[in-house]
Amino acid sequence: MDAGTTPQHPSAPPATTRPDAARPDAGARAAAGKAVRRRLPLAALAADDPGATRPDPVTLLEQQAASRLPDLVPLRYRRMLASPFAFYRGAALGMAHDLASGPSSGLRVQLCGDAHLSNFGVYGSAERRLVFDLNDFDETLPGPFEWDVKRMVASFEIAGRDRGFAAADRAAIVRLAAASYRLAMRDFAGRPALDVWYARADMDELMSQAARWLAPRGQRRTAQALAKARRRDSSHAFDRLVTTAGGAPTIVSDPPWVVPIEDMYPDHDASAGYGHLRRVLQSYRRTLEPDRRHLVEGYTLVGAAHKVVGVGSVGTRAWILLLTGNDTGEPLFLQAKQAQASVLESFAGRSRAGQHGRRVVLGQRLMQASSDIFLGWTRSGDGTDGIDYYVRQLRDWKGSVDISQLEPAGMTAYARLCGWTLARAHARSGDKVAIAAYLGRKDAFDTALAEFAVSCADRNERDHAALAQAVREGRVVAAAEG
Repeated sequence: MDAGTTPQHPSAPPATTRPDAARPDAGARAAAGKAVRRRLPLAALAADDPGATRPDPVTLLEQQAASRLPDLVPLRYRRMLASPFAFYRGAALGMAHDLASGPSSGLRVQLCGDAHLSNFGVYGSAERRLVFDLNDFDETLPGPFEWDVKRMVASFEIAGRDRGFAAADRAAIVRLAAASYRLAMRDFAGRPALDVWYARADMDELMSQAARWLAPRGQRRTAQALAKARRRDSSHAFDRLVTTAGGAPTIVSDPPWVVPIEDMYPDHDASAGYGHLRRVLQSYRRTLEPDRRHLVEGYTLVGAAHKVVGVGSVGTRAWILLLTGNDTGEPLFLQAKQAQASVLESFAGRSRAGQHGRRVVLGQRLMQASSDIFLGWTRSGDGTDGIDYYVRQLRDWKGSVDISQLEPAGMTAYARLCGWTLARAHARSGDKVAIAAYLGRKDAFDTALAEFAVSCADRNERDHAALAQAVREGRVVAAAEG
């Protein structure tokens, strides 16, 4: 996907009723935001000194490893060693420590918790439109709005360094990401709540404007990438992951990336494992709306495998579940991914969701313009030994930007779109009027965050080097290449 299709500001629906700014309390809310600015000037957001008590970054990774599958932890370290940007993707806990040690606006929203640029992408909405949005919510939790924005802008600085962009290009990209967030939030502050709720970045609408932002070659590449995303569904996954040798569909083993349940317990009858999974799915179905529960009940579980996913998530439990339709046998792939405590909980407060799979789902539904119709949660086991999961489709027109292919112009457009998207997500849950008033009309916010991004990227490079050193010294083990 080439992100250069982005218009300057994806449009929310036009205001058709009295804007929120006309509400009697809007003035008080704006005054509250300005009061925060007097307490915490925008320039102070550039501060990025976690202090001498900052935890060792490798120690934090080892702490997370304690709750993960030990055989997969070396794979996580290997993926994080690939580049400073890969390390950044897996180091959300370290950044949470750093953000919590810095200044806080106190203007709370539902945070993504891990809003780096690779956690945005396209997917199919319930209306079968291709939309662009945040797409990873493992760390979602309420907290200060700027934590998400800082993680986003720093990711652009780090990715730009990985791509070898000039410092001036990186600075312009980061400032634009922050400015896009600020301007979008100010726009949403003047709109009714329903306008904000209905706003979305529809890729077909963006493509209709592509000539304004892309050369013909870029338009062709983007159209091809979006067409590819539309082919990524359960049937596509079935063709890539399943064999029908012997007449019955079987998930192909590709250890350690994909390991069918039959291979995990070769000396035991896999039927017991499938019986447990069916009970877990039954619990999951109860978290769906009645119409979607009825839809899922029309499918039967026929295969399951453990799958290694992502960078930061490597080592957590993630299952792919193959179901087939009772009437026509069409495939449906679901993914059940382990949900652990958010890395933000030690700093922003414990979740009130009662279950981490539920925390992820509720946060995702609150932040996304349109969520997967199969999104739900479940729990495997009881008591302290139970494991929380959230469930979604494995593939549903999903696609993401290939960072390694982006040039400065493409990353600039992508930064604009990500900034707008994050502001729209925050405006749904936070006080958009107060946040907009805090951000102001001028570019002080953009400048401060650009300065923060450089400092954060420098520290990230040191942390990446520390992990490499720990591997060389044998403190931690990274899987061999290949």
